[in-house]
Amino acid sequence: MKNFYVTTPIYYVNDAPHIGHSYTTVLADILTRFHKIIGYQTFFLTGTDEHGQKVQRAAAKREVTPQQHVDEYYHRFEDLWKKMDIENDFFIRTTMPEHKAFVQECLQKLWDKGEIYSKEYEGWYSVGEERFFGEDELDENKCDPISHRPVEWLKEKNYFFKMSSYQQKLIDFLESHKDWIVPDYRWNEIRGFLRQPLNDLCISRPKARLSWGIPLPFDQDYVTYVWFDALLNYVSASTAFHKTYADGTPIWPATYHLIGKDILTTHSVYWPTMLMALDIPLPQHILAHGWWLVNGGDKMSKSAGNVVNPMDYMTKYGVDAFRYFLASAMVVGQDANFTHESFVRRINSDLANDLGNVLNRVHRLVLTNFEGKLPAATNLDDAANEVVSIAKRVIGNVMEWVPQVKLSQVIDEIMSLVRSINRYLEIKAPWKLAKDPALKDELATVLYISAEAVRLSLCLLWPVIPTKAQEGLAMIGSKFTDVNDLAWGILKGGEVFGEGKPLFPRIEEEIKKQEVQQKPKQNKPLTAADVPAAMDLRVAQIVEVADHPDATSLYVLKVDAGEGEPRTICSGLKSSYKAEELQNRKILLFANLKPSALRGIMSQGMLFAGDLEPETHKCRLVSVPEDAKPGDRALFKGVAPSEPRELKVKDFEKIALSAKGGAVFCDTLALEVNGKPVTCDVADGSGIH
Repeated sequence: MKNFYVTTPIYYVNDAPHIGHSYTTVLADILTRFHKIIGYQTFFLTGTDEHGQKVQRAAAKREVTPQQHVDEYYHRFEDLWKKMDIENDFFIRTTMPEHKAFVQECLQKLWDKGEIYSKEYEGWYSVGEERFFGEDELDENKCDPISHRPVEWLKEKNYFFKMSSYQQKLIDFLESHKDWIVPDYRWNEIRGFLRQPLNDLCISRPKARLSWGIPLPFDQDYVTYVWFDALLNYVSASTAFHKTYADGTPIWPATYHLIGKDILTTHSVYWPTMLMALDIPLPQHILAHGWWLVNGGDKMSKSAGNVVNPMDYMTKYGVDAFRYFLASAMVVGQDANFTHESFVRRINSDLANDLGNVLNRVHRLVLTNFEGKLPAATNLDDAANEVVSIAKRVIGNVMEWVPQVKLSQVIDEIMSLVRSINRYLEIKAPWKLAKDPALKDELATVLYISAEAVRLSLCLLWPVIPTKAQEGLAMIGSKFTDVNDLAWGILKGGEVFGEGKPLFPRIEEEIKKQEVQQKPKQNKPLTAADVPAAMDLRVAQIVEVADHPDATSLYVLKVDAGEGEPRTICSGLKSSYKAEELQNRKILLFANLKPSALRGIMSQGMLFAGDLEPETHKCRLVSVPEDAKPGDRALFKGVAPSEPRELKVKDFEKIALSAKGGAVFCDTLALEVNGKPVTCDVADGSGIH
């Protein structure tokens, strides 16, 4: 029997649960449920990380012990997962005695093998990040580069794990396991990181400074560094707690570690080298998903006050609506933009209109015309056979794509079956057939085909919307049990329909509220003469290139525009450039263009290229001066930039850029970076787009 072991990160116990935590956990839950229904043995682990200096300080501030503090705070995560219908097999806490004993056992083993040594160390220490930083790593204010909080200079003895001695072994492993990190451009990121020498990893803190941790078994004056403690939970949860699959098979190694991209290095460098030193098999895959962004591209943060609280949405709109949005709106691995409007649109479109509408139609017509008992089908015409064909295709694709973690594509595929039922009903118009007694058999066939397709759609959506799926199935006299229900023809006719009510009522009042609330100050419309000064054009460097999962002509690029975090850009360059030709290339970015979703991925700007062969869409990228750096601004000669504002494509279309003598112009205005021309190797007069 095939096995599937999935983990979330263990969440920091001091954090308030937010949409990022919810997404990772819902993703793990949905993947576990999907694997169950296609015949896998499954194990799903989540939990809380409960040691460290921040916990110690928070407890002291509340005048309670650290253990009392974490005993109270971990419930916020456990309770939320119950409310979200999360069916994890185990919730691990790093303060559990079994986990602490396992960590000490691993530390002792590494000490005995000579993999750990002590030395004096000094550097800039961040309490918020609980780690040291080098002078060159600090930000411009001499604060830590992650949380931007003050650092303090510390000199102390500590213990170090010989991580550097496993660098080549890790490189060799990555080269022979190109699918170990998903998506593939994250593999490239770690492979690039390993081109620089690895340092050894500090794994301790002196008790004089931090007492709330697991004591080192070979030196009681020190506790374990929080990452070394936390990462081992993935193994301790199965071994130290004697967990196995139902048939007795050991659970480790994990099939997938689901993580946010911000902890990729920890999981893809620290963790595998630790496992190598401990002679423990490595996990099969690391999946690094993107971030939920707001306001068109801002990262959520407590300081910015833009964190989305899952409970607010679940209380107003229901757990399953929120689960569906999280799973369908983010392409696994890519960033996604969260707005209230996008939530309302997707729930109304997919769940209220498409799924809810077809279920209500079929339910009402069977109640009205067949006394609430599903009729059997007789002769199937071409329209009916098309629905059956689509249903069988969807089943096959779901079975194939679930193990590949193509979750948003799986959901889109299931919804294509739902939409095919609505099309079928529009073609056959059963409400008209019902008016003619001579067409009763045809009406029966239409309603059977529709009901069976609805049943199959709800069964396939059960991992995503488990409660609502079962409610919908009960309306048509059915239920979901196991993988055997994922086939055409389970309904036989004669099933008694249950009571019905809308599964997902349309969200009407919220749209009106948002319209009232969101009347932003209107910028004065731009004239063509205003556009060159209003455009924020910046030098950027392509740092990652990946295929768009849902568009064969598009690349998904990550570009460094000197802003700290890279931007995501969707670009139709496939007909002109190979991926390796774009890697590390400098480009010109339209930085203040309004972000827009291209086939499910939010694109945060646009890059410029000149027409090479317009009829074949071949183009040549605009070039910036060699010494230009990411973030440098490109300006039209003699034009001072105007007040910052967001532009739309229609604003850009008011002007025309073209190539003249190899340089880029807007009419007679040359485009320059630091006084040097921006160029494009295309024929004179060719358009720049």
